[in-house]
Amino acid sequence: MNGIASLCAFCGSRLGADPLHAEQAARLGTLMAENGIRLVYGGGGVGLMGILADAVLKAGGYVIGVIPAFLQSLEVGKSGLSELIVVDSMHERKRRMFDLSDGFVVLPGGLGTLDETLEILTWRQLRLHDKPVIVVDIDGYWSMLDALINGVIEGGFADPYARRLFVRVGRVEEVLPALAREHLPDIGPRSDRI
Repeated sequence: MNGIASLCAFCGSRLGADPLHAEQAARLGTLMAENGIRLVYGGGGVGLMGILADAVLKAGGYVIGVIPAFLQSLEVGKSGLSELIVVDSMHERKRRMFDLSDGFVVLPGGLGTLDETLEILTWRQLRLHDKPVIVVDIDGYWSMLDALINGVIEGGFADPYARRLFVRVGRVEEVLPALAREHLPDIGPRSDRI
């Protein structure tokens, strides 16, 4: 599938108000494992992150968690992962997840998820990478992201191209087909500039 062997997931360290979010996180984990795609994620054992990691592992998949040392206790760092990488800072966490991944998937989450998503989109806009980014807009959860990006474009602070930095799908069942439709990156990742 276009060379996608590892997929980095950004998602909440909480379950959120809608039970569908947890169901979709578990379903994505199962689909990834069944298709031989390893999960790279923030290393937590709580919220949607924990559900996603558990589902990948339960289905026989491979999971790499990347967590800063100070968050291990706050996010209840997940034990039993295939690999757990402990780093010194949030920035190093994002860079390691970036380096280990062939693409990105965004599930519902809070400020941390939004931060990770906007940063990876910014890096793509700056042509530091051309890895696919798939946003799973479960029941319109990420409509606020569309509104934000449209507002930035309408305000004259970004080109309309910003809308093409990611692909939005409605259910996790659409993630792998969306990845298969994405072109191979035409620029190599430049994590040395991040």
